[in-house]
Amino acid sequence: MILNSFDLKGKVALVTGCSTGLGQGMAVGLAQAGCDIIGVATSAPKDTGERITALGRRFLGLGADLGNIDCIPALMAQALAEFSHIDILVNNAGIIRREDAIAFSEKDWDDVMNVNIKSVFFLSQAVARQFKKQQSGGKIINIASMLSFQGGIRVPSYTASKSAVIGVTRLLANEWAQHKINVNAIAPGYMATNNTQQLRVDEERSKEILDRIPAGRWGLPDDLMGPVVFLASPASDYVNGYTLAVDGGWLAR
Repeated sequence: MILNSFDLKGKVALVTGCSTGLGQGMAVGLAQAGCDIIGVATSAPKDTGERITALGRRFLGLGADLGNIDCIPALMAQALAEFSHIDILVNNAGIIRREDAIAFSEKDWDDVMNVNIKSVFFLSQAVARQFKKQQSGGKIINIASMLSFQGGIRVPSYTASKSAVIGVTRLLANEWAQHKINVNAIAPGYMATNNTQQLRVDEERSKEILDRIPAGRWGLPDDLMGPVVFLASPASDYVNGYTLAVDGGWLAR
């Protein structure tokens, strides 16, 4: 039966940036499909852990600053000590800094690029090495953005980093598909999360955004549950290097 292809029982997923919002929604969705979860955030994601263990799944919460990739070996060691294998990686952790391009600082550029693309590449590399060691393949799901396709305004490093996520997703898919490692991405649209709070409280800007979204609403973390389960499951075994927009129709407008 086709629904069996979406069953993730016995799988372990490592999800970054899962304390709240989209990361939490995806982690809970994967747990609902059967995954045990390793949750990585700047501080151990207690609330996410409680929601996952309430589903009867195991949860390991790890605190780490993904702005510094030196933390990756310790993260991998802790994860494998607890679960012995990893089957799915969701690179969700991300930050944003808003400022006119003409005044944008080097620090704001580097901080965003380090979290949003440098850690994505090097954590993917570490997990892919583990996948190859396990000889079982695996799934890597990167979180892109509408600004992977568009320029945006006042978010130069965010736009650059999210554009790079799509390119790196394609590159890794090209190299690793032969090892049964699927690398794909999800590009969320305008979602009701901490990153969009400034936009949502600006009534004029919020209306401009909603007027362009055919679905007529801001997206919710639950809207990413189905897409992430699909890309993490055997149902997507022949999907490689693709970025799936979950945007209420924004890009179709």
